[in-house]
Amino acid sequence: MNFDEKVTAANALLAAKGIPHQLYAPTLVKLLRRLGLKVPPPHFAGFLGTFLVTAVFFGVLWGVIMWFAWWSEHGTPVLTAIGISAAIGAALGVIFAGYYRTSASKHGIPSWDQYQPGA
Repeated sequence: MNFDEKVTAANALLAAKGIPHQLYAPTLVKLLRRLGLKVPPPHFAGFLGTFLVTAVFFGVLWGVIMWFAWWSEHGTPVLTAIGISAAIGAALGVIFAGYYRTSASKHGIPSWDQYQPGA
């Protein structure tokens, strides 16, 4: 079974467990897959991987938006902006990773390596 087939089976399992589509196929995961990365649905990913992906993505996104919307015009030092962005990214990373790990445990979702569709 190739990666795409495994993702399709995993998504069907998540849907059968009553998990909304937006939570098992978020835009960030779709974007990463379009870029060629083999990213499993977040419920199957580990805490650390989910934390790192979301922390970096949201930290950078939030930092860039804040830099152009507020910080650059109000003289915020670059290191301060980077520190705040990193803290926001880390906080969101913990929140998202914690949610997905808790939800996976609650619904009996195995890790990606242990998942065997049809078994």
